[in-house]
Amino acid sequence: MPAERDYDVVLLGATGFTGGLTARYLAAHAPGDLRWAIAGRDTERLRALAAELAGVARRSRPVGALRADVTDPPSMRALAEASRLVATTVGPFQRYGAALVAACARSGTDYVDITGEQEFVDRTWLEHQDEALASGSRLVHCCGFDSVPHDLGVWWTLRHLPADVPLRIRGYVRASAAVSSGTYDSAVRAFGRARQMAVVASQRRRAEHDPSQRYVGSLPAQPHREPVSGRWALPLPTIDPVVVRRSARALPAYGPDFRYGHYAVVGGAGAAAAVVAGTGALLAFSALPPTRAALLRLRRPGRGPTQERRDRSWFRVRFVASVGEDTLPVVTEVAGGDPGYGETAKMLAESAMCLARDDLPGLAGQLTPTQAMGDALVDRLERAGITFRRVEMPQ
Repeated sequence: MPAERDYDVVLLGATGFTGGLTARYLAAHAPGDLRWAIAGRDTERLRALAAELAGVARRSRPVGALRADVTDPPSMRALAEASRLVATTVGPFQRYGAALVAACARSGTDYVDITGEQEFVDRTWLEHQDEALASGSRLVHCCGFDSVPHDLGVWWTLRHLPADVPLRIRGYVRASAAVSSGTYDSAVRAFGRARQMAVVASQRRRAEHDPSQRYVGSLPAQPHREPVSGRWALPLPTIDPVVVRRSARALPAYGPDFRYGHYAVVGGAGAAAAVVAGTGALLAFSALPPTRAALLRLRRPGRGPTQERRDRSWFRVRFVASVGEDTLPVVTEVAGGDPGYGETAKMLAESAMCLARDDLPGLAGQLTPTQAMGDALVDRLERAGITFRRVEMPQ
């Protein structure tokens, strides 16, 4: 990568809700010698935010402010060529992310985002993997709540498991938080593009070559009771298990036979039935253009809950790992605060600083958070207040 770049990190989307939280986190936690800037379409709002950040940042050099428009490819090329890394919160990524990721892959610029959109991630691999490998660009998607706690949580769990044996791990997600408007928008659009998403995923599977002889697969997607709490758990068809399995295919530490299942803990039987019915209705309405448009109007990206609501929010992901029929499962947990906004901003900012500053494997191309950053990012998140711990299994 060329060393002559104006910035180490540029944050695109800084004037949006989650982008603003990320910018404020960087201002409070970035080292004083990190050259970073914010970017977006609205010059006046950028200047106002840069002035606000100047009062928080631990630095003498002012935070840069760059005008950039995701609908203007030359603007994205200029942005990528100005920085060693670009972090972005501008979604839905299937709609707004293509020009930036293409520019980063072409110019050897590292890239991180907070997408949870599987079709976008697969299209990125199909269209830009070879170019990113050639340029040295690291394209790291899913660096927010999708999918850092799940991907790194399984990775951290491996520390407590024997090596070179078959592993079965189930992730159980619980949270009390307002759903991110960006996540809601992406989910509705993804439900409406289920067929296209399946086609792109199939194209990627056919194109990928896995030279290893290890097996990586899924556990049954069936409702059951979570072993620690006894609450009902339902299959959670997000991008998170896909990311976990991609890390497992890439890294031999997951053993010769690795299988993962991903579930939402919902409580009693009545709550489980309500979730199933609500999800079915959302899927059905999202498939029809008129009702999908109506659903999208209900919540606009760029808005978020109050500080008071975010302060009350939390998440917990428990991982139950089976290592043998005669052995109690190993249980670990990743936990933190507001998942959709505050902690996502923290995860994205720490991922950007990790890629920009830490001693990491010399890889390129599209990578999972664990592939790209692994223990280095775990250490950063623990220092930032996200907990990784082992839980005692009830006898």
